Amino acid sequence: MIAGLFEYPAALLAWFYSITHNYILAISLIALVVMVITAPLVLKSTKGMLEMQKLQPEMKRLQNQYRGDRQKLNEEMMKLYQEHKVNPMASCFPLLLQMPVFIVMFQVLHGLTNTGPDGTFAPKFVSESSELYQSLVGKTEMMAWGLDLSKRPYSMMSESFVEGLIYVGLVVALGALYFVQQRMVASRAAVSPTVSPTQQKLMQYLPVAFAVFMGFYLTGLVIYYFAQAVFRIGLNWYITHRFYKGEESLGRQAQQASEKARELHKESGGGGGLFSQAKKQAQEAKAAQATKQPTTSKRVTPPKNKPTPTSGKSAARPPSSGKAARPDTKKK
Repeated sequence: MIAGLFEYPAALLAWFYSITHNYILAISLIALVVMVITAPLVLKSTKGMLEMQKLQPEMKRLQNQYRGDRQKLNEEMMKLYQEHKVNPMASCFPLLLQMPVFIVMFQVLHGLTNTGPDGTFAPKFVSESSELYQSLVGKTEMMAWGLDLSKRPYSMMSESFVEGLIYVGLVVALGALYFVQQRMVASRAAVSPTVSPTQQKLMQYLPVAFAVFMGFYLTGLVIYYFAQAVFRIGLNWYITHRFYKGEESLGRQAQQASEKARELHKESGGGGGLFSQAKKQAQEAKAAQATKQPTTSKRVTPPKNKPTPTSGKSAARPPSSGKAARPDTKKK
C-alpha cells in the first residue's frame, strides 16, 4: 500500500522521460507539476496572512479588553476570524506539504537507482515496460548533461576532487537560488513587516543551510530542488506584484494596520509578549505592595524566665521547680 504512493509519481516521471529522453528535464517537469499544484495554496496562504495582519488592531483591542480572561479572549478571536472569513492556519498548509513531497521524491529517486545483487540498477516503482525502466536496468550510472544523478555530491569529492567540484558547485548554486528567493520575501516584509528582524534573518539563511544539507543526498534530488527554486522565484515575483504593488494593495493596507497595532501596543504599555506581560505584572505587584499601609501590630515576646499566661486548668498549675512534689503519705 505504501509502495503505491510512490508508483504514481514514478509513473509520471517515466511519462516525462518518454517525452524528453532526459533525466534532468523529466525531474524538472515533476518539480513544475508540484509547483502548479501548490501555487494556489501559496497564493491563498499569502492572502490569508495579509488579511490576518489587517486585523491586528482589532486583535490588539481584544487582547487589552480580555487580558485577564483567556477563554473569553479565545472566543472573541474566533468570532473575529469567522466574521472576516480568515483562517489563521492557512499560512501553514504550504509548509506542511514540503515534507511529504520530500519523502516521495526521495523514495522515487532511490527506487530508480536501487541496486540488485550484481551491483547494477534494478528500478522500483516503475513499469518494466516503460522506457525509463529500460534505460536504467542493468546500468550503474544515471547520466544526464555530464552528471551522474545517482551519486551524492559529498561522495564525488572523495572519488575525484576536480569532478566533485562540479557537483558541489550545483549545491552552491542551489544555495544562491534560495538566498535570492528569501531576499524577495524579505523585501516584502520591509513593506509589510510581520516578524522581527532576527526572525527575518533566520528565515533568510535557514534555506541556505538546507541547500548545504542537500549535498549529502542524491544529485537527482538536488536537481529537483534546483528546478523548484527557479519556479518559486517566479512565483514570488508574481506574489510581489499582485499583493504588494500600489498604495491600495493588500500589502500596503496590512502595513498600515501593523503600524496602528504597534501604536496600540505602546499605548497599552507594551504587554503583548509573554515575558513583557510577566514583567508588567511584576511591576504592578511591586507598586501595589509599595502603596499598602504598614501594620502597627507587633508580636510581643514574653520576658525570659516568666511563665506565659494560659487558660483553663493549666493556668492554675504552679510552676515546677527542682524535683516534683511528692504527696505526704505519713499519718498525723
